Amino acid sequence: MTKHEQILSYIESLKIGSKVSVRKIAKDLAVSEGTAYRAIKDAGQMGLVTAIDRVGTVRIEKKSREKIEQLTYGEIVKMIDGEVLGGKKGLNKTLTKFAIGAMELKDVVKYLSDHTLLIVGNREDVQMEALKRGSAVLISGGFGTSKEIIKYADAHELPIISSNYDSYLVANHINRAMYNQQIRKEILIVEDIKKPVDEQTVVYENMTLEDYKSHASQTGHSRFPVIDEDWHLVGIITSKEIIKMANDDKISDFMTKPPIKVQNSTTVASCAHMMIWEGIELLPVTTSSKKLIGVITRKDVLTAMHLQGKQPQVGETINDQIAKHITVTQEGLEVQFTPMLMDQYGLLSKAVFVAIIEEAVRIHLRKTKKLEILIESLYIIYLKAVQIESDIDVQCDMLNVGRNFAKLEVTMTSKNQKVAKAMIMCQLID
Repeated sequence: MTKHEQILSYIESLKIGSKVSVRKIAKDLAVSEGTAYRAIKDAGQMGLVTAIDRVGTVRIEKKSREKIEQLTYGEIVKMIDGEVLGGKKGLNKTLTKFAIGAMELKDVVKYLSDHTLLIVGNREDVQMEALKRGSAVLISGGFGTSKEIIKYADAHELPIISSNYDSYLVANHINRAMYNQQIRKEILIVEDIKKPVDEQTVVYENMTLEDYKSHASQTGHSRFPVIDEDWHLVGIITSKEIIKMANDDKISDFMTKPPIKVQNSTTVASCAHMMIWEGIELLPVTTSSKKLIGVITRKDVLTAMHLQGKQPQVGETINDQIAKHITVTQEGLEVQFTPMLMDQYGLLSKAVFVAIIEEAVRIHLRKTKKLEILIESLYIIYLKAVQIESDIDVQCDMLNVGRNFAKLEVTMTSKNQKVAKAMIMCQLID
């Protein structure tokens, strides 16, 4: 185990809420402060620690993929540039909903529960009742609160946050953040589909051809990640490489290196692009210190993307909003130009032009080939100004199509005049 891995293991063993210090780790584990700093930074990316203003770096509970849509009170503080008046030890707790205390006390309490953030002004009676019911409090308008309430918040580890923003702006900020987190949750990453590895699904660099054949016969696989004694990824061996090997030859002399690898946080779409472009069937999954933790296959990636395409989407992206303005007809596609799609001059935005072209190609290939796509390159040959309230017809022509790639020409017309022409090269995901 490397020093980096030792530090990460040490951090993971700490209690939730414990402070993490560069100097303390360097002293306890006999490593340099630079090594400790880099490991703590990686731990932050892994979701093991977080930096809290006026508190320092703290060990937190790692969020699962199921809980990624939940925000912590500490993240809320950063978002609204707030000041923590009390309950600092509870900043790493998560919230699932928020409420606005713009009603009588007897009515407010109906909306209060654990993991709730109450947004309220300088109403100390409401603030105390919220804390008694396990809710954190966000005081809008820059107001403070009493010492009694701060003392209660500290004792029960429930944050009290003060913000200079009014209730509307605070609620808007939080709602947008939760919405963004929901969209982020919907994005497939490697962690969602990776397969774990064991002694049978890997080979060591000092193994021979006979060892490879033994693993292949037991597992039915022809591709294996190659590791050293500490399970660090050093290469990839496939049936193509073993053709050149004699029985006594070592795998380390014939393996492909350096191997293409991904991490848990890599998106599945990026993996699909990588595998099609490089023509590979297996991707190893490693930690930041290159330790092998799993593999994904081309079949896993493409199956996941097909299933994802069929799932209902909760969060709405810009492309989703533009797609609402596109109507599929027998001749092609029609787009109604509304004020939402215009630039500062009242003309069709250039970004919208590109989004329409992308959606048109996607719809066309889904209709004709039943395939998903990844845009590889997009060349806009011609653009013309389009006025507000105009209707646009979009026509896609297939120029060339192969097993993995397709080339198309997209022409957009308005009032029988050409307003845009583009060439697109895209990868086909079958």
